[in-house]
Amino acid sequence: MWTYHPELLAIPVPRYTSFPTAAEFAGGIGAGQYEEALERTQGEVSLYVHIPFCEKICWYCGCNTSVANRRDRVASYLDALHREIDLVAERLPAGARVTRIAFGGGSPNGISPIDFVRLVDALTLQFETSHPVISIELDPRTLGPGWAGVIASVGIARASLGVQTFAEPLQRAIGRVQPTAMIEQAVAMLRGAGVGSLNFDLMYGLPGQTMAHLKDSLERAVALGADRIALFGYAHVPHLIPRQRKIDASELPGAEARFAMAAYGHAFLLDRGYVAVGFDHFALPGDPLAQATLTGHLRRNFQGFTDDQAPVLLGLGASAIGGFPDLLVQNEKNTGRYRMMLSQDRLTATRGIVRSAEDQRRGAVIEALLCQGRAPVAADLWQEAGPLLRPYLDAGLCETDGGDLVVLPGGLPYARSIAARFDPYRKDSLRRFSSAV
Repeated sequence: MWTYHPELLAIPVPRYTSFPTAAEFAGGIGAGQYEEALERTQGEVSLYVHIPFCEKICWYCGCNTSVANRRDRVASYLDALHREIDLVAERLPAGARVTRIAFGGGSPNGISPIDFVRLVDALTLQFETSHPVISIELDPRTLGPGWAGVIASVGIARASLGVQTFAEPLQRAIGRVQPTAMIEQAVAMLRGAGVGSLNFDLMYGLPGQTMAHLKDSLERAVALGADRIALFGYAHVPHLIPRQRKIDASELPGAEARFAMAAYGHAFLLDRGYVAVGFDHFALPGDPLAQATLTGHLRRNFQGFTDDQAPVLLGLGASAIGGFPDLLVQNEKNTGRYRMMLSQDRLTATRGIVRSAEDQRRGAVIEALLCQGRAPVAADLWQEAGPLLRPYLDAGLCETDGGDLVVLPGGLPYARSIAARFDPYRKDSLRRFSSAV
């Protein structure tokens, strides 16, 4: 169903988890603008809590994280995070109600279960909550037995396991060894603790990976009952992520092989009954993410594709990003400076961008193309983007339907590239992004 057009995939493009993207964030935006945005927030709000620690660091990882090998450093970070929770909650009006809480990292289970419970207690006490949907990212390698009771008592509904691949040689090649039995035990624990929606993160384009490796990992994920599967292409950018230098670049599959893997994964999962969610996620029909896709309510935010409809997402923790309709802000990335700022009772937003009316208009087009596969396009945007879209139209990857632009089924792997034609920031930017496939 997918045809490989290398010339249309030659330019790396953003993943568009926001618009404008984080590449456009600047230092002129900070705590002042953030505080003003908080104080005028009403209605539904989602929280993202960043835990920048892992017991072991994988070589491919681009997350803001470090090894949790010093108890004093973890404790001082958590003290600062608790203070940030207090400061942000104090500034939210009574009309703001938290409906979702997501824990990411790093690995949230890089801290102790007791520390995690204290965080949940702080969030539910300080913020106005209404039975929030709680989700968590987990590392199967450090998911000790103490977490089962915590996950059950907190009422975590959704969890995501960083699986990447079941092939042991590939695990060694990326610095993430986790036997299949370990993943099976994690799945059994989470199901027993009441997790109803379980995601597996899988990757293609890994060093030494073959189609047989990918097929085996997909089959195992389906057999283990994954409700959602995120199938990501590994982005090798050692000039940006120094730890990736440990990965043997000579073993990486080429661009055409990567494309074939993405196409195979898409066809395989659809054949097993999964619903395609955007361009790289899949969910069983009964899962809320699939339902959002089928009903046209799929959204995209800093966590990727989501069924979350809240207009405001607050980021808590070092490097966490918050989003408002007219503002995007990011906290201080360096954990030392983050702790120092909070010791002075200061909000830690240090960079971001004001979303102009034009940004919001273009962002709506980009999000609709990625989430619904079609978007109404105003005449002035057609005039600007039309010549840039011509190669995609001629290749039968998208089409016009009245005033709408429609991404056709065969154009799905090109969706990010098509959406990028409405992004004026890309015209003059030479910043590197990940490969579109």
